[in-house]
Amino acid sequence: MLRSDASELYQAQLSRFRKSSGEADALVAMEGATLGVPLVACAFEYSFMDGTMGEVAGEKFVQAANVALDRHIPLVCFSASGGARVQEGFLALIQMAKTAAVLERMKQQGIPYISVITDLVYGEVSASLAMLGDLNIAEPDARSGASYPEVIQQVELEGLPDGFQGSQFLLERGAVDMILDRRQLRERIAHILAKFAGRDQPGRAEENSHP
Repeated sequence: MLRSDASELYQAQLSRFRKSSGEADALVAMEGATLGVPLVACAFEYSFMDGTMGEVAGEKFVQAANVALDRHIPLVCFSASGGARVQEGFLALIQMAKTAAVLERMKQQGIPYISVITDLVYGEVSASLAMLGDLNIAEPDARSGASYPEVIQQVELEGLPDGFQGSQFLLERGAVDMILDRRQLRERIAHILAKFAGRDQPGRAEENSHP
């Protein structure tokens, strides 16, 4: 775990994580294509303060979604997060409303959002964002929930089900749509997005061009 030292000033933490991770914040976003299928992709960088979702990360996600809207291409987000930054208080928590609003605009325009849940995705804001996909994909050993199991168990004062918050648990309860190994993600996502867009499946045009 990369949890920050509570005794360290927040600005000092940000500076240290920027230097150690080489990133400006916990979310990396880009526009490109996979197997010829155009998309906007973003990913939480766990080495930056456990991938916690602060004001900048939330705003960067909204900007990525707006690019997807402008280009009318899909958005794919790979989540790995310890939650919201308590140091930013209300500013971090309101990101849920902003991200939900831009994803609703995408839905209204028929632009798909695919969420990929890695290990681990915790916190009300980050976990909710990871569950808002038109298609939610989890890696085999992923875990996701509003809070860590030990915290929930302390509140509930009773044991939790086996595999609680794990991929199979989420699949059986309809929170995720499929479980995919990381090595399968690129090809499967490209084929799914091509189907969403009514495009030729990746590789099909090349295959059909040969006798």
